[in-house]
Amino acid sequence: MKHVFLIDGSGFLFRAYFGVKIKMSRPDGTPTNAVYGFTQMLMKLVDDTDADHIAVIFDQARKTFRNEIYSEYKAHRPPPPEDLIPQFDLVRRATTAMNIPAIDMEGYEADDLIATYAKQASEMGAKVTIVSTDKDLMQCVGGNISLYDAMKNIEIGPDQVIEKFGVAPNKVIDVQALAGDSADNIPGVAGIGIKTAALLINEYGDLDSVLANAENVQQTKRREALIEHADLARISRELVTLKDDVPIDVDIKNFAIKKIDKEKFIEFLKEQAFNSLITRFEGRYNLNYKNDVNKEITASGSNSEPHNKHPEIKYELIQDVTQLSSWLKKAQDLGVLAFDTETTSLNPMLAELVGFSLSVYPGNACYVPVAHINQQEQVSLGFDTEEISKTKNEDDIKQISRDEAIALIKPILEDKSVLKIGHNIKYDTKILSHYGVDIFPIEDTMLISYTLEGGLHKHNLDDLAQLHLDHQTIKFKEVAGSGKSQITFDKVPLKEALNYAAEDADITLRLHKALKPRLALEHMVTIYEKLERPLSYILNKMELEGIRVDVDVLRGLSADFNKRLGELEIEIYSIVGHDFNVNSPKQLGEILFEEMNIEGGKKTKSGAYKTGADILEGLAADGHKLPVKILEYRQLAKLKSTYTDSLIEQINPRTKRVHTNYGQAITSTGRLSSNDPNLQNIPIRTEEGRKIRTAFIASEGNVLLSADYSQIELRLLAHVAKIDSLKEAFHKGVDIHALTASQVFNVGLENMDPMVRRNAKAINFGIIYGISAFGLARQLDISRNEAAEYISAYFKQYPGIRDYMENTKMVASENGYVTTLFGRRCYIPGIKDPNGAVRSFAERAAINAPIQGGAADIIKKAMLGVDDSLRKNKMAAKMLLQVHDELILDVPKNELEKTVILTKQVMESIATLDVPLVVDTGFGKNWGEAH
Repeated sequence: MKHVFLIDGSGFLFRAYFGVKIKMSRPDGTPTNAVYGFTQMLMKLVDDTDADHIAVIFDQARKTFRNEIYSEYKAHRPPPPEDLIPQFDLVRRATTAMNIPAIDMEGYEADDLIATYAKQASEMGAKVTIVSTDKDLMQCVGGNISLYDAMKNIEIGPDQVIEKFGVAPNKVIDVQALAGDSADNIPGVAGIGIKTAALLINEYGDLDSVLANAENVQQTKRREALIEHADLARISRELVTLKDDVPIDVDIKNFAIKKIDKEKFIEFLKEQAFNSLITRFEGRYNLNYKNDVNKEITASGSNSEPHNKHPEIKYELIQDVTQLSSWLKKAQDLGVLAFDTETTSLNPMLAELVGFSLSVYPGNACYVPVAHINQQEQVSLGFDTEEISKTKNEDDIKQISRDEAIALIKPILEDKSVLKIGHNIKYDTKILSHYGVDIFPIEDTMLISYTLEGGLHKHNLDDLAQLHLDHQTIKFKEVAGSGKSQITFDKVPLKEALNYAAEDADITLRLHKALKPRLALEHMVTIYEKLERPLSYILNKMELEGIRVDVDVLRGLSADFNKRLGELEIEIYSIVGHDFNVNSPKQLGEILFEEMNIEGGKKTKSGAYKTGADILEGLAADGHKLPVKILEYRQLAKLKSTYTDSLIEQINPRTKRVHTNYGQAITSTGRLSSNDPNLQNIPIRTEEGRKIRTAFIASEGNVLLSADYSQIELRLLAHVAKIDSLKEAFHKGVDIHALTASQVFNVGLENMDPMVRRNAKAINFGIIYGISAFGLARQLDISRNEAAEYISAYFKQYPGIRDYMENTKMVASENGYVTTLFGRRCYIPGIKDPNGAVRSFAERAAINAPIQGGAADIIKKAMLGVDDSLRKNKMAAKMLLQVHDELILDVPKNELEKTVILTKQVMESIATLDVPLVVDTGFGKNWGEAH
């Protein structure tokens, strides 16, 4: 025994929890951010240590012998965060999976066990390293015992202890006894802190001597406090003194380094979905899991050469043509180039190119500034400052001109033999398109990550760098500031700009090397290569094209909505009996549940009543008039602010169109999202929503064509659940909702009551979302028992649907995800959550995901197919929008008939199901007419 590593497991765990800030979970929904950070740190520690004995020591419970000494010990501490609790056992499993002992003992804290083992090992002549930053363990330091801060790579010896406490390690207990510790509720002596305690101990020698000489202390308050609280000081000494004689039941000899069972450890990592750690683990030992599953390795890694996880960083500022040409030649020779742009705005339709970064080797990158300016503002004094500004810029900022840089890089960005890799590269392609550059071919690490782990976490560069590369990126606010003081990137000094921008290209390249191979290993190549990657090109074209809006229509609607809002306010005041701020949830809650004495009011943590849509809808269903009017008011106010008012502001001054941005890596099902403006949230079933659609108009001489999949979700349900009667109905073109009403409610198809059909329609669509009796009752304004009877009758008529739902929940629970018809994985966080409400929500999501995900895949395939067909047939029509299951095209009037035929043919034949895909088309001068 030469070197013993004693790891403070509980301290390690909490540092990991607060260090890994991104939301992570296993496929079954169990949170894992702390487990990931803990495992990552433990792997690194094991890799770097020369210890021959190692153990991780944990706290077992909150109650120890110290609570018997002082009942208030740690009594004020809040319980651990809810999402940390399920991770306690997992970090112990992580430890044992690495064949490292995980030690705890009832009645004692981890610190006591560490002190005991440290003393034993020291007496045996071994060097002891306590891996912890806990100040309580500093009393153990001395001789051959030291502390080690693994996060900062700092060893803590006697000098560091003196710097911290002002006394040698053997006097730390006395200082802590006087100063107390608010974190652990150790009282100490009131008014005495660490510095004062150290002065007293250094003057009198130890705690007992200080207390014995309390009457001789000159400062009145200090003297009185020492006399009055002497007993508390003695109790505090007992509390802070670590027991180094715990009757341990695991011998220290059992801490000897053991071989890691590679298969067992990788199986643990796979259960947690820690794919990046699997890659790192295998790379560390130059092993191949699939070909060498039985090979064992030692925890110290002595059987193999160390693997360099973090490449040496070298970033270069490019300020002349020769430098840039050299980098471009490297890219040309290698056939690959990671690329990123820096601009003046997040809006790609308004942004100007400031510079770009390149990387061809991991750790090596450059930044090419092309339009940086001095931060000093030029003040006009009535004479021409252009020449002065130009001269000053040339003196202070050396950079290639934008035009010259673009001329140099354009050939390689358009070279089909050089792969361009970006992160959210759709943004960069739009930026460069403004300068006449058409980037091709491209790879997108954001989309690769989304394809592999959609729904498990976010896919921005910062989070992925931390998750897969253990790298903390430079944040934008660190170089540009935040809030009102934030500057645009063209004003960022070149030194800061270099590190920030070059890092983006470097990290993108490294992520590509880490993630791209997994597509093949996890059988996700088709989704990425045939769907997500090519769709990026299509979305880029659509976003650049934008759509025209009629400003006069929007202004007219805004005025109409404003008038109606005023009328609604009067109606609301009439119901209440007095005026109030309709937009104040607090005032509304008090009126509903105090003035009007409506039952069922629930309060938030701040004490205000909840008045969200779900609460108001429930009250409206119970027959209360005020919630009905408030809901109408809120919806109309949102439409006015979100669309009729803001759409006018979002018209691009150059194109005179609005340009939405499609989020391709946001949803868990593969559906696209839309923002700035969000065109997918315009209500389709309300008169106001239909009116807003009339503001979206065709180009001059064209019409808008709407091509909308009919009941695609129900068709997919019939297909995946194999419901013969539904499949037959779809083949015959029968009214599916009337058929359901007939079969479930046992009524005839002829002269059917519209209300009965409406109920059947609600059930049909509700089932897809796993609707409950409570949800259906609220939707149809019926009793819960009646709703339960409807659902029971539905499943009796269509037992295959219940079988599908139960099987889907089982698959989701086993795998943590469900798959669509085309192989997309939809991860379901919370599917094994102990909280019943969370688990039920996850189960409903699991039922819906294959349907929603399948519909998403179909519309994406349709977009690719329609674009390809239009191009091959040399049609002038352009795809403008994709909203749910609908495509909107801008079509020349003389091509309308042919475009309709082509579009329907492509969309209806894009996938082979047991039921036909049907596309409804319509056209008009605006979207409202076309839909």
